[in-house]
Amino acid sequence: MKKILILLVFFPFIFGCDAGSINYNNPNIPNYPVNLQINMSLPQYSNLQFPGYNVKDYSQGVRGIVIFNTGSGYNAFDLACPNQAFNLCSLPLSISSSGAIEAKCQCNTAENGYSLYTGQSAGQNYPLKPYRVEISGGNLIITN
Repeated sequence: MKKILILLVFFPFIFGCDAGSINYNNPNIPNYPVNLQINMSLPQYSNLQFPGYNVKDYSQGVRGIVIFNTGSGYNAFDLACPNQAFNLCSLPLSISSSGAIEAKCQCNTAENGYSLYTGQSAGQNYPLKPYRVEISGGNLIITN
């Protein structure tokens, strides 16, 4: 009887967890190693000191990386189009200016823009590929 009671108590916890609806296992973007250090005191990265601004770096990632100041931290996303086959779209995402908060795929102009706050786009299967961002002194360290 105790075993049944214990099962009834833990049953909601076991099956009540939601795996979430965001699918980060994207078959369209290969997993390249990323280890990028950004010195925020350099002039080319000065925009990152202001909320809502972004900087692009094409030296790492699949098609490059965009780093975005959310106001409460930093996001980093790959610039590869997440809902296009890798071999069909060789262009990086387009971000109109350093103050833009949206990225668009250049290979599919009908596609909605992706938010640099969340990496998501309405009606799309996959969000932007996120990277881990750590703050160490005046440096940002972006890794996967």
